[in-house]
Amino acid sequence: MFKIVNRCILLLTIVLWLAGGALPVHASAKMEPVKLGIDNIDSYLCLFQGKRVGLITNQTGVDSRLQSTVDILREKTNLVALFSPEHGIRGTAAAGSTVASGVDEQTGIKVYSLYGDTKKPTPEMLADVDILCFDIQDIGARSYTYMYTMAYAMESCREQHKTFVVFDRPNPVGGREVEGPVLKPGFESFIGLYPIPVRHGLTIGELALLFNKEFHIDCDLAVVKMTGWHRDMYWQDTGLPWVMTSPNIPTPDTALVFSGTGLFGDTNVSEGVGTTRPFELVGAFWLDPFELAKRMNDMHLPGVYFRPTYFTPRFGEHAGEVCGGVQLHVINRTAFKPVVTAVNLLVVIQELGGEHFVYSNPRGFDLAMGESELRENPAAAADQVSRWEQEAKEFKKLSANYLLYQ
Repeated sequence: MFKIVNRCILLLTIVLWLAGGALPVHASAKMEPVKLGIDNIDSYLCLFQGKRVGLITNQTGVDSRLQSTVDILREKTNLVALFSPEHGIRGTAAAGSTVASGVDEQTGIKVYSLYGDTKKPTPEMLADVDILCFDIQDIGARSYTYMYTMAYAMESCREQHKTFVVFDRPNPVGGREVEGPVLKPGFESFIGLYPIPVRHGLTIGELALLFNKEFHIDCDLAVVKMTGWHRDMYWQDTGLPWVMTSPNIPTPDTALVFSGTGLFGDTNVSEGVGTTRPFELVGAFWLDPFELAKRMNDMHLPGVYFRPTYFTPRFGEHAGEVCGGVQLHVINRTAFKPVVTAVNLLVVIQELGGEHFVYSNPRGFDLAMGESELRENPAAAADQVSRWEQEAKEFKKLSANYLLYQ
């Protein structure tokens, strides 16, 4: 009887969601419009008076009216240099592709690449800069490289005696939930430099404050705060327009699932890259989508429904092959736990796939996880999830010292 009731509730939830998204995802109401850090620059202009300004940004560097931060700083400050992260200053480069230095065609300003020969600004790059600013939208996942571009730039600013300014932005997947293992020693890389969880629950400005103090960067740091944002907000609650943060994060829904299903990128299972639903679709040509969906839905994982489906990636893993798998439908984003969901999905796919399943890049998978235990002992995944929950609690205690918003 209990199982029947649970299934009825699940079906009712799905019907409400399909009927027009009527399912409430959080009850709190905004008291004022959300204004980004760059929207509030006029209150901080004293920082920039008489200074030569550099800016690390990309296509997400816009204010709440979609006006470019580049143009805003050109108007209000002496902007002399641009710096590009992964994917390029306009977001045109594929994941992992080298980004070249050059000149921005729209402004004629010199662009220095921080995703090419060096990932850290050199003394020569900063020679004509007094203040280096950062305005890029993060997605709340440890393996996203923008935060490490920021960290390296902060180190350079300390070494070259420059001021570093962060224009703060929302964490699009909320500021309450923290998930996944804290990165362990020996697993540091450009998708994880510091011991933080997979889903960290901080804004980019709060991350800068934590990095600066806890990991001893100690640069001259200023954060231009947002107004109107609070920790219960997901991106959909802000009223702000979404700009693709990278080629395979087209929507805020993608950002929410990425910290979980992004882990499949180092296996021979497609994570939906090469489709119109990257990271929401997971599958392979050797999987039975109906069996996989049944196994997953029988777990009653919070906030998600698994729909059996077929898809054909245009590029990436299994490009041109018809894959059987599931689409993750997040029906309650505040209840949904992307990391726990993806770990359960991974274990079930390994069981169903048998010898078909392999880790195409075992070291890369471990770097993304921040440890090797899940790959080495998937049968103990439940125990590992319990350990991660304790690690997340400890991180939340640490990060509470750096919170800028309630």
